Order: sequence, then C-alpha cells, then structure tokens
Amino acid sequence: MTKVLLSVHVLAAMLAVGSITVAASLFPRYALQASGGRDPDGRAAGIAALLHRICRGYAVAGLAVPVFGLATGALLGVLTDAWLIASLALTMIAAALLAMAILPGQQRLLALAQDSATHDGQRPAATRLTMLTGIFNVLWAIVVILMIVRPGSTTGA
Repeated sequence: MTKVLLSVHVLAAMLAVGSITVAASLFPRYALQASGGRDPDGRAAGIAALLHRICRGYAVAGLAVPVFGLATGALLGVLTDAWLIASLALTMIAAALLAMAILPGQQRLLALAQDSATHDGQRPAATRLTMLTGIFNVLWAIVVILMIVRPGSTTGA
C-alpha cells in the first residue's frame, strides 16, 4: 500500500505542481503581450487566459500532493521527522502564495489587458508576479530536494 500511495503522491506532484510551475512562469509574458495594442489578433490574450485556467485547475488537483504525502508519511512512520515537517511547512507557504498572490495577480493582469485604456500598471504588476512565481518555484524545488535527501534518513540516500 505504501508504494501505491507514494506513486500517487509523486505522480500528483509531477503533474499538478509541474503544470502550475510552467504555466505560472509563462503567464506574465503573454499577459504583457496582450496589452498595449501588441496583440491585434488576441492570440496572447487567449494564451494568458488558458495559462491562468491551467494554474487554477491544477491548484485544485495539487491538493492531492500533501494528502497522499501525509498518508505515505503516516504509513512509513516519518510524520515527526524534521525533513517532512519542513516540507509540509514549505508546501503550505507555496500553496498560500499561489492562492493569495499568484492567482489573484494573474486575474488582475488579465483584467488590465482587457482594459485597453489602462496599461500603466501592467509592467510592475507583471514583474511582481514573475518574482512571486519564482519564489513559488524555488519553494517547490526545496521540497523536492528534502524529499530526495531526507536529512537523517537511515536508507543511506
């Protein structure tokens, strides 16, 4: 059972979190292209909207990652290990960042791109969103490293 839970946990992380990191990283570029008359055919606006939908949808699917991770950790008896607690804390921070800053920031940029009269706030908002997405991605990279290295592990990994 542990192998099944671990497999689902890893697959969910790859599919959900991987998709979010790529889509969120690409979003600011297309949101900026969608504004200022640089997108006459609306292609960049459509791509930005699609990337936002991917982030939103996979954020919900991403809830499976900590759920299956906790279930796996419980079966392995490692719920009190420092590396797992640190991973959970970083996961919570990344989730909060996604829900409270990245997704709303994407919505604001989409709204700014739709309003052809207002483009002043577009560049700073995209820069801030790019920075927040980078932090989100680094948090997940640290979690992956903790999951692989597992400080104090007796497996020799």
